[in-house]
Amino acid sequence: MKSYQIAVLEGDGIGPEIVGEAVKVLKKAGERFGFNVELTRALLGGAAIDETGVPLPEETVTVCKAADAVLLGAVGGPKWDSQPGANRPEKGLLGIRKALNLYANLRPAVIFAPLRDASPLKPEIIGESMDILIVRELTGGIYFGEHTTGEENGVPAAWDVEKYSLPEIERIARVAFAMAQKRNKRLCSVDKSNVLDTSRLWRKTVTEMAKEYPDVEVTHMYVDNCAMQLVRNPAQFDVIVTSNMFGDILSDEASMISGSIGMLASASLGDSGFGLYEPIHGSAPDIAGQNVANPLATILSVAMMLRYSLDEPAAADAIEAACAKALETARTPDIYTPDCGAAKVTCTEMGDLVTKLL
Repeated sequence: MKSYQIAVLEGDGIGPEIVGEAVKVLKKAGERFGFNVELTRALLGGAAIDETGVPLPEETVTVCKAADAVLLGAVGGPKWDSQPGANRPEKGLLGIRKALNLYANLRPAVIFAPLRDASPLKPEIIGESMDILIVRELTGGIYFGEHTTGEENGVPAAWDVEKYSLPEIERIARVAFAMAQKRNKRLCSVDKSNVLDTSRLWRKTVTEMAKEYPDVEVTHMYVDNCAMQLVRNPAQFDVIVTSNMFGDILSDEASMISGSIGMLASASLGDSGFGLYEPIHGSAPDIAGQNVANPLATILSVAMMLRYSLDEPAAADAIEAACAKALETARTPDIYTPDCGAAKVTCTEMGDLVTKLL
């Protein structure tokens, strides 16, 4: 029987609750599809600060590098707001991505049929379905550039440097082209090339690379127009590729179009298929420990893990189908309405239902 080593980083807030349900589903998938998973837990974020004084202990990096894939819950919370900027929980998340060289973030924005009415967009705008994949560069750009706070001309000032090299753009573009080839063969590259030099290099590079992928239709769009088009006509998009900061903003916008940020998974990939998988929502400390969090985004992140890192596509398909089926009869509080025709369930009950359906 095949066996996979999975590093588990529960993190903070609702992290332990949602990861617990996702692990339950992962183990059930192994039973059904004939593979074993061995879990090694490690600390990240606020939990790591409490135990070790830093958001990313070296031991955590070692555990993750020895694994076949990493499953993460969420990090952060007001408990650690007093930490200096370099030692905040979020620095642990940025640090682990950098340490593992995870440069490509995949964020699907999909509307499940039972949740069509939960989208803030009108049905005629959504169309028959919405299935967008945002490919976000994850280890470059303004988030990893020089950050300075000081004085200029005698007054307080601050500045952040946006920088991209040709190889950084090429490698994320190759991921996006490959994803487009497996989907509907349409790729939209998003930038701000009318203003930014980094975006001009970005657009030039993607345009040149498009010659290597004649089967993919490539378009370019300014980020402000893309933000507008996502709510005007989301069906026009298949795969979107963009920089770190633009991708951060656009993927959150797309997530709300789908009806709930609690439904969306993500994958952060490096070379050779290695990846870190996490829901895109936060740690939600206000509901932590109440057993009301939505575990579906984390469970769907497990499906992405099985597809992209573990080469178990049948198990991935089965988990996604089980999640869709579960929504027909059950909803956690974040996606429940009195007229939805489904029962309100706890985090644990939703995990149990998906496991049963699987």
